[in-house]
Amino acid sequence: MDLPLIEKIKIQARVLVPLVKALQAELGEERANALVRDALGAQYRAYGERWWRSQGAGTLAEKMTASFEKFAAGDAIDYEVIGRGPEACEVNVTGCRYARFFQELGVPELGFLLVCSADFPMAEGFGGEVQLTRTQTIMEGAGHCDFRYSLVKRTP
Repeated sequence: MDLPLIEKIKIQARVLVPLVKALQAELGEERANALVRDALGAQYRAYGERWWRSQGAGTLAEKMTASFEKFAAGDAIDYEVIGRGPEACEVNVTGCRYARFFQELGVPELGFLLVCSADFPMAEGFGGEVQLTRTQTIMEGAGHCDFRYSLVKRTP
């Protein structure tokens, strides 16, 4: 049985939240969080690479819409695609049960570290030409998350 991602995150959080808190107590919050971001970032980057390759041909908007459908499974997020094109995709997440879960645990800052911080390394895994810009998240208290993906032409 394939669980929706939100259910996997909830299971992982039961282990990772106490681990991160212990690391923070031992190493200090800044150093512990950097260690967690680096360790998980490599995993998320590799996941992004595998996912991107599995998508085959298609526009950036088609691929990103498919990605958000996966993250929304299990009623995890509410989102709207507000702009799409062959080289850009703009998505607003307007409801986030990931954020609600970490708020209920009393650790929204760890939700940001463990969930939201994955977005940028995952986008790096999509290839060097995909750039993500995001200025706010529900996890940090904003009204919505603003995901802006674009293709960037690299000069040789």
